[in-house]
Amino acid sequence: MPNEMIGFVGAGQMARALARGIVDAGLVPAERIAAYDTSQDAVGTFASIVPGCRLMAGNSQLAQHCQVIILAVKPLQIPVVLAELKPVLTARHLLISVAAGVTLARLAAESGIQRVIRVMPNTPCLVGQGASAYSLGAAATADDAVWVDSMLRAVGGTYRLDESLLDAVTGLSGSGPAFVYVMIEALSDGGVRVGLPRDVATQLAAQTVAGAAEMVLATGEHPGILKDRVASPGGTTIAGLQALEDHGIRSGLMAAVVAATRRSQELGQKQ
Repeated sequence: MPNEMIGFVGAGQMARALARGIVDAGLVPAERIAAYDTSQDAVGTFASIVPGCRLMAGNSQLAQHCQVIILAVKPLQIPVVLAELKPVLTARHLLISVAAGVTLARLAAESGIQRVIRVMPNTPCLVGQGASAYSLGAAATADDAVWVDSMLRAVGGTYRLDESLLDAVTGLSGSGPAFVYVMIEALSDGGVRVGLPRDVATQLAAQTVAGAAEMVLATGEHPGILKDRVASPGGTTIAGLQALEDHGIRSGLMAAVVAATRRSQELGQKQ
């Protein structure tokens, strides 16, 4: 969609990450990117990250100029935003939502159009390492799917999935970075506990997590196999793994994903 205007409703971190990725990947030039946000600080930051973009005075004006509209707002803001957009939206518009839990059916009903796509990105999109998924509405075209796939791949990796799985994606990769940050913080605390300086412990913890993740992605092997290769009989790693099992880290992480998934489902039921 290089000849169409792309409008962002909401100019926060996710909007900035996606817009910058779109421009850097050469999908759309900056002058064909527009944004509106009630926060002037957010708009100013967006403009500094995407120099040359257009800033709009409101959501209605944005919809009048942009054929592709990306809803980068919180789920609770969706009803207000769609109420403002609905009088201006037509069949020519493509509506893409990154709001957790907001279903395709709800997007279509509240916007008055059927050409909608639901996307679940995550915050590592900010550094080009996102893990995303998306689902198409009934009237979304093959070209629309190619466009969304390209946009998300510009900031990481993505999967096209049935909408019934998107709440699970929210629980795993959408909320998952926060779970991993807790792990990195805890590993760093452990390093400090055994004598490492805080800055060194944090860098070692973060790089260890990044390296281990890259091993899974690069080798394609099951994490359990890679774990076993580190854990030699009677060694330090198996002693540490026993401690993790004793403290329930596996069940705790599983429970976190389930809880986040259920919350996404609850958000989708709120009108």
